[in-house]
Amino acid sequence: MDSLDDILLETMEKMEKSLHVLQEQFAGLRTGKASPHLVENVPVPYYGAMTRLRELANIAVPEPRLLVINPYDKSIREAVVKAILQANLGLTPIDDGRVIRVPVPELSEERRKEMIKVMKRMAEEARVAVRNVRREMNEAVRKLQKEGGCTEDDRDKALADIQKQTDQTVEKIDQMASAKEAELLQV
Repeated sequence: MDSLDDILLETMEKMEKSLHVLQEQFAGLRTGKASPHLVENVPVPYYGAMTRLRELANIAVPEPRLLVINPYDKSIREAVVKAILQANLGLTPIDDGRVIRVPVPELSEERRKEMIKVMKRMAEEARVAVRNVRREMNEAVRKLQKEGGCTEDDRDKALADIQKQTDQTVEKIDQMASAKEAELLQV
């Protein structure tokens, strides 16, 4: 690291990335409403390589409880159906010969509670990632100070800034988790 500013900037970038990853994970959690996010990252074998579904097909939501997947290459319809079933999303795709229809069933109370547990685990993993960034950046600040790159006062201010950024990011994670839990409990 060159300077305290670089360290603080990298801290912010890494913590924002943790939030972005969590947001993507939450988007893939089923809430009883159809959303392309439910299936877009499902890996499908395509010419020997595992490829995300969103790169192989158009995913539309014509009705609140229905996804329609239209593969660009019609020969992979069967592979898409198989991949969605193997993804264990609780969805049963129907291949009608032209497109793949995926009805999104209502979530049972038991399944909602299960999804909330998964969501809470994802949120905790994001908090741990943020704390790991904090630890890594604190070490970088201390190392910079030892090498004479900054004063003790600058080091203390930087450590306080990193802690403040950590607290703000963890608060955002908590807000995202609360919002997703409310969405999952909504009938």
